[in-house]
Amino acid sequence: MVDQKLKKRALHRAKIIRGQLDGLIKAIEKEVYCPELLAQSRAIQRSLKSLDAFLLENHLCSHVKQQLRDVKNESKAIRELIRIYTLSNK
Repeated sequence: MVDQKLKKRALHRAKIIRGQLDGLIKAIEKEVYCPELLAQSRAIQRSLKSLDAFLLENHLCSHVKQQLRDVKNESKAIRELIRIYTLSNK
């Protein structure tokens, strides 16, 4: 079951990032000075990392916690965590 408050927070953050990205696209189209574009790009990347951390925390506190209680799903939880870890180190 999805926690609607957490879903709303995640969607809000994603929409903010979409707005940041739209702003960067407009700045590129206007040929804004490169260091300013880079600063905007870095801000977007920090926002994405923050969203990633929020999503991971939610996943760990809900799904993984529940999966680890169930012996049948324990290996699934471990595989998912390894996959997430692998993705974060590429």
